[in-house]
Amino acid sequence: MAKSGKTRKSASKRFKKTGTGKLIFHSPGTRHLMSCKSRKQKRRLAKAKVMTAGDAARYKSI
Repeated sequence: MAKSGKTRKSASKRFKKTGTGKLIFHSPGTRHLMSCKSRKQKRRLAKAKVMTAGDAARYKSI
């Protein structure tokens, strides 16, 4: 019987999978030093982003 690998917990906390199999992540740079960032920048950093196909291929195997 084949043994499946364990999920990397660091990856499971950072990424979510959509219904179509794409990966969603939140941008880095939102934890501190927010006072020097513009409103526009903070607003864009707050939104979740869909990972590009090239990067997603690396992370899907984890």
